Amino acid sequence: MSSSVQKDCVAMILKFLEDHSFKETAHTLERESGLFFNLEYFEELALKGEWNEAEKYISGFTKLEDNKLSTKIYFEMRKQKYLETLDKHEYGNAVEILNNDLKVFAQHNSEWYKEMVLLITVDDFRKFASLSKYGDTRSARASIHGEIKKVIEENPVFLGKFRVLALDSLRMSNLQI
Repeated sequence: MSSSVQKDCVAMILKFLEDHSFKETAHTLERESGLFFNLEYFEELALKGEWNEAEKYISGFTKLEDNKLSTKIYFEMRKQKYLETLDKHEYGNAVEILNNDLKVFAQHNSEWYKEMVLLITVDDFRKFASLSKYGDTRSARASIHGEIKKVIEENPVFLGKFRVLALDSLRMSNLQI
């Protein structure tokens, strides 16, 4: 099947799923096909702090090592997840995030990683100069989402994947299921 035919088929299926309120299924198809990125859905996940789900969704479109912009996306999501975990004083989970999610970035910036490790030792990470403007979780999520959105829009792996082409109802009604 040619890529344009495949893209049209996926677009029609997505339209059907959206029209019939199959939201989770639509997002799974977006992610699994890697053809259409739903920026509004990503924003919803980020603003709710659903970082694992946001990373799972992004992984259908780009991998951490694809390019510097992709690396930045993963870095910012994982860093925010870590800071939110620290803010809730969930230090055991924070250590897991350091070891499982953030350690990969230590090779790029070992000083930054050392600072992230030190954050576990303080009651409030906002005492560190680099994080003194962090504020509350809600505003931090909005801020980091804005940063990540810019990086996504600049990232060439997302080129042409931002919107589903409008399909007229006649085309959908001709689809025989």
